[in-house]
Parts: sequence; C-alpha cells; structure tokens
Amino acid sequence: MVNSMKEVEVELNKKLNFLSGFVTAFREQIHTDIQIKPGNNGPSLPAHRALLAARSEIFKNMLDSDGCKAPPSDDTITLPELNHEELESLLDFLYSGSLATDKMEKHVYSLFLAADKYEIPYLQEFCERHMLASLNSSNVLDVLEISDVCSNKTLKETALNFIVRNMEDIVFSPKYEAFAPKNAHLSVQITRAFLLDAKTRRINA
Repeated sequence: MVNSMKEVEVELNKKLNFLSGFVTAFREQIHTDIQIKPGNNGPSLPAHRALLAARSEIFKNMLDSDGCKAPPSDDTITLPELNHEELESLLDFLYSGSLATDKMEKHVYSLFLAADKYEIPYLQEFCERHMLASLNSSNVLDVLEISDVCSNKTLKETALNFIVRNMEDIVFSPKYEAFAPKNAHLSVQITRAFLLDAKTRRINA
C-alpha cells in the first residue's frame, strides 16, 4: 500500500513537472504570439493565443474576431476590468492552474469577476473555495456583493447565513453603513433572512 502511494506521488510529480512547461513558456516569453493589455494603461503582457482559446470560449471568440487577425506586432487584446497586477495573476492561473496565496488574497474579487465574465469555471471554483474558506465579519459584505453580481447561489447563501449569525457585529459596523446605500436590495435580503431565521428559531424552541 505504501509503495503504491509513493508510485502515485511520483507519477503526480512527473505530471506536474511536465505541465509546468506552460508556465515556463509564459514567464520566459517563449514563442508568445499575442499581447494582453490591462485597463489601467499599464504595460501589456505576452501570452499564447492557443492557450487562451483553450481556457475560455470567450477568449476564443475574441481571438477569432477580425480585430485579432492583424499582423503579430499589432496583435493585442485589452481586458479593461483588470489592472496590471490582476492581469498578471489571471495569466499565472491560466498557465499553471493555481495561484500563490498572497496573490489570491489580494486579487480574489477581481479574478472572480473576470472568471465570470470570460467563462473560466475552474478559476471561478478556485476563487469560490478561497472566499468560503476565508469568510469573516470584515469581508462577508464584499463576498455577498460579488456573489450577487455573479449570481453565485452557494456564495450568496453562505454569506447571508454568516451575516444572520453575526448580525450585530456586521450591521452596526462602519462597513455596513457604506454598503447599505449602494446595495438596498441586498440590505432587504439580509433583513428578510434575519427575520426568517428568528421565526424558525421560535418555532423550533
């Protein structure tokens, strides 16, 4: 059994080393054939059309459009919702299938929005797991807001349940004061969830 587990681990490491060639090709700019430009006028980043098209049907459609059939020197697409650091993290993930914890913590919301917009399910799941695992009183309103924008039912229900369980800490916080005017419909949903929870508790008491 032990030998079998070691063999699986060895094979997994071989596979990871094999796949890491994509990351090397990105970081060393080997045969890149397109430039990806962020929306804040930061420097563009080189990438590979084939990999982008394989990772996202939206990217594939963008790359198939007439605007991307120019000569290689002018071959650029812009992702306006991402700044340079966020774009770099997105490309890191597309090439490696993972992302360092510090980058994920810093860019999780922008990456989740990008994954939703460009239909990258694996990145959506990756971001969702991170948000669920790190949910707390200081970020739950952000998670609720982004779950609403992206119509993510799991995130939204989890965030609402967390808020209901920690209602006083969250609703009387300065963050909620800024959140409520911008998100009136979510404030209503929070109130309803709280009242429904209170009613259920009374029935079950």
